[in-house]
Amino acid sequence: MFDFEVVPGEAVLSILHDNRSEVLDIVARAYLAHHAGQTVNPDSYFLRFPDKPESRIIALPAFLGDDVQMAGIKWVSSFPKNIESSLPRASAVLILNDYQTGYPIACLEAAAISATRTAASAALAAVSLRPDGYAGTRLAIVGAGVIARNITDYLHAGGCTPDRFLVHDLDETSGRALVDHLRSTHDASAEFVSDLGAILDAETIVFATTALEPYVRAPFKPGQLLLNISLRDLTPEVILSANNVLDDVEHCLKANTSPHLAEQASGSRAFVSGTLAQVLNREITLDSARPTIFSPFGLGVLDLAVGAFVLKEARDRGTSNKISGFFGETRRW
Repeated sequence: MFDFEVVPGEAVLSILHDNRSEVLDIVARAYLAHHAGQTVNPDSYFLRFPDKPESRIIALPAFLGDDVQMAGIKWVSSFPKNIESSLPRASAVLILNDYQTGYPIACLEAAAISATRTAASAALAAVSLRPDGYAGTRLAIVGAGVIARNITDYLHAGGCTPDRFLVHDLDETSGRALVDHLRSTHDASAEFVSDLGAILDAETIVFATTALEPYVRAPFKPGQLLLNISLRDLTPEVILSANNVLDDVEHCLKANTSPHLAEQASGSRAFVSGTLAQVLNREITLDSARPTIFSPFGLGVLDLAVGAFVLKEARDRGTSNKISGFFGETRRW
């Protein structure tokens, strides 16, 4: 009843590494549960700093019903200047709460959970929105950080294997590191491309940057798929000329994301085609004469779904640490 557990990052990484196919299924089920109204996913809360406008810490509270029946909150920071010191940009913890009593039951190191649910979301969209597969195609990646690396791992787990990967990053060292990862880990054909414009005609493009404002203005062609993971790379004109699939409409149309800017520019949400869950349920049909853009704001229920799985696996493996006496009072009187 009053047990409290801590799952350290090394244990989390091991579990996630060994269960990528399972995580893809977990994320898909969480999307469908959210679409079916079995979740509570309030607005994310942003803590910003006047002297560090590029940095933020975000709180994502959520409840996931279905077969999880757990509440919780992810506290995730994004400090892009960490990269200058060779530190990861993001760090996070996830607190899980028992739904019956409300008591917190576990704290998980969650940078990997956050990156994993993002990557699994991207891979799920890649599979669903290009059902004919990736043979004979090129896949371009813009931004070569931890998220991009995880996305490539989950694309591989989902069977998305293009003929060639093209990698672009303003930091060539990072870009070439991702190329090396693709070659050594997935035996993929990959190359670094310094000119962004040279890869924007690829059949599939993943945006995983830290951009704060849109910079991609060129129109895309019918059949191209854009995974708009970093959310702020594309101008409103690009958004308005495409099919637009979101993870959650209300969540994505805020915080000056590219879809939010498109809503402001057009005065309407008519450009939104639907959600990924609707694609999975085959509830919507996309216009084949347009490119398709997937824009996920990131739902706390995904963190809960993956975190609950990690906690169960850690318990089974004996890699969670119980903190005895964590709660000071265990009786009301």
